[in-house]
Order: sequence, then C-alpha cells, then structure tokens
Amino acid sequence: MRIVKIIFWTLYRIWFYILMAIPIIVMFPFLFISILSEKWYPYFFIMARIWAKFILLGMGFIPKVEKEQELVEEGSYMFVANHTSMTDIMLMLSVVKNPFVFVGKKELAKIPLFGFFYKRTCILVDRSSSKSRMAVFDRAQKRINQGLSICIFPEGGVPYDESILLDEFKDGAFRLAVEHELPIVPITFADNKERFSYTFFSGSPGEMRVKIHSFFETKNQKSEDKKIIKDAVRKVILNQLECYKK
Repeated sequence: MRIVKIIFWTLYRIWFYILMAIPIIVMFPFLFISILSEKWYPYFFIMARIWAKFILLGMGFIPKVEKEQELVEEGSYMFVANHTSMTDIMLMLSVVKNPFVFVGKKELAKIPLFGFFYKRTCILVDRSSSKSRMAVFDRAQKRINQGLSICIFPEGGVPYDESILLDEFKDGAFRLAVEHELPIVPITFADNKERFSYTFFSGSPGEMRVKIHSFFETKNQKSEDKKIIKDAVRKVILNQLECYKK
C-alpha cells in the first residue's frame, strides 16, 4: 500500500508540472506579446487566470470562495494571504479578478517556462539583500500608479516548522498599503497545504476553501500605524485558520 501511495504522489507531482506547461506552450505567442509592454499587462493577467484555472481543474482542486466584502472592479488593493503551497499562486489568480502583480521570491524564476514569464511580470525580491528589498518599493509604486493591485504573501515564505499555523508577518505589504492608501484585503487559504504541500510525498484532489475578509482601509493612516494594521490583519487570518481546524 505504501508503494502504491508513493507511485501516486510521484505521478501527481509530475502531472502538476505538465499542467503548468501545457497552457504556457499553447498561449506562448500571445503571452510573449503581452509582456512586451507594461501597459499590456492586463491582457497577460487574463491569460494568467486561464493558466491558473486550467491547473486547478486538471489537479482536481475545487475552489470554494466565501466573501465578506466585494471588490470594486476598477479598484486597486493590497492582497495578503497565508502561504503554504505553490498552488497559492494559482488559487489567488483564480479567485481575484482585479489585475494584480505578485511580489515574490526570485528563486521561482528558475522554473522552466513558468520562470520566463514570472521574472518579467512579477516584482522579484532577494530577501537576503537589503538593496533588493528596497527596490521592491520603487517597482511596486510604479505598478500602483498604473492602476494595478499588489499581492504579497507577508510571511515572507512558507514556514519550515510544521507546527506553525501562521508565521509572523513582514512589514513590506503594510508599508506599501499605507503609503499609497490601498485597502488591504486579507485572504485565508484553508486547504492548499493538504492539497499540494512542499513535502513531495503528499497531496490529493479536493476542495480548496478561500475566505476573502472585510478590507482594512488605510486612508489617513500614518507610517507608524502599519504595525497595528499588520497585527490586526494577521489576527483575522489566524483566527480563520484556527476556525477551519475545528
């Protein structure tokens, strides 16, 4: 039985990467054209959503979304969510229609095909470099000025300790949101780790519960208020994760 499970998980992982590649190959000419100019990013975003939904469907992942507040179609936001799986990227693209740009770790740019577009459309950060972290703010500001939203996983990565339900949040997302008066949208992903974790021999098809919480407004907030907002947002997501565990 153990051997059967190992074979299943191995094939499941291989299938995931096949699903990642298929839509990129099929849409490659259109994807490539869409990244030639930053003003064409919304067209790239539409294709990225198709790519994400194709993967979720092919893996047997079923998003189930609960919303406390609706997004305004033309609005710009700061999206923040807990981070436990590579599928967080696909699920975020699937459930959010407003064009946004990811701020993510540069290591993902090494993934074949995916990495080619990832490094040209996302804001990459080398968390070991203070210069790189500062450059994120300049690039994010440019994207916000273009009317786009920003998505950051504020834990700064997936917690290595399995006992940590939600790691401490970094300041970056909240500093950006306050400086640009972006509403902060907390989002809780309940099942991504169970569906497709970074542990190789794990995962299964099934439901992916998503909770889009009420927004935190940042208008008239000061820089020194970002810690209060950060802690409040983390508490909302943590409480929801604890609720899912019951």
